[in-house]
Amino acid sequence: MDIGFHNYEHVRALIDFTVVIDGVDATFHTERIVSDIFERMVRHREFGVSELGLTFYLRTLDFEDPPFIALPIFLARQFRHSAIFVNTSSGIESPQDLTGKTIGEFATYGHDAGVNAKGMLSDDFGVTPDQCRWVIGGFDCPMTPFDFVPQSHPDNVEVTRAPDGKALGPMLDAGEIDAFISADVPQCVLDDSPNVAQLFPDFRAVERDYYVRTGIFPIMHTVVIRRDLAAAHPGLAENVYRAFCEAKEIVMQEYRTGRIFNHIDVMMPWISGLYDDNRRLFGDDWWPYGVAANRVSIDAFLRWHYEQGLSRRRLTCEDIFVRELVNT
Repeated sequence: MDIGFHNYEHVRALIDFTVVIDGVDATFHTERIVSDIFERMVRHREFGVSELGLTFYLRTLDFEDPPFIALPIFLARQFRHSAIFVNTSSGIESPQDLTGKTIGEFATYGHDAGVNAKGMLSDDFGVTPDQCRWVIGGFDCPMTPFDFVPQSHPDNVEVTRAPDGKALGPMLDAGEIDAFISADVPQCVLDDSPNVAQLFPDFRAVERDYYVRTGIFPIMHTVVIRRDLAAAHPGLAENVYRAFCEAKEIVMQEYRTGRIFNHIDVMMPWISGLYDDNRRLFGDDWWPYGVAANRVSIDAFLRWHYEQGLSRRRLTCEDIFVRELVNT
């Protein structure tokens, strides 16, 4: 069976066959850009099991014959206060100042980082998407929006494409847009351009406080299985889930053991201090799989997806995951 995902540390035990999926002769595929995996899966059904951005998966549920069902495996998750960048001449000094502004968004209206960032802005600051203007495009190089999933948005939200030959990072730097929400960091930010800043300069403290207040650790990507395979092979979904959990646990244990030696094998100063801080905040398993440990975060995303006009109805965990794994 062909399986597609990005080369994360928590899947490498699968790639090198330290962990095997019971009953599966697996061939693993990856891409430098993870969205290429998404496209191969959605457009061509190229894999039996694949990583898929959560919003991309949810949009396939509106297809006439939904092709996938999700497993409660979350390969990518990240707090997204840090994903909001502003032009320093735009007059944006607080989240409420986004009202009436023109905001770029990477690749699609409602990419995973965008759904999370907009949801947080709406919940905590009363800034809703209909109060802003949206421009969709590439972050550093011009690109057309993803066309392998529906590019839907509510009628009351103004959404346009970036002009031909334009990319959103340079447009932010030049003041052609006021703000930018992106899963990827634009080059102007990496270059410390004086024209750009982060909406939340102390985003680490803000994001930690957000988790303490809400219990939400934002989820970006899940894992899906083709429905025809799951139906034809009872127990396959559970076997895949168990193998991904085992592969992740190997890495978790490496972090725990590494603390004894101050994580000497990692080229990052003070990483042991960060490890200690994160363990105090999240507990021993700071990257949980399964529904129970993630229900608050999943329900928040599903609510935002519906509120932002990206789902036809308000979905629940029971709607989107393999039935046999809902109680994990």
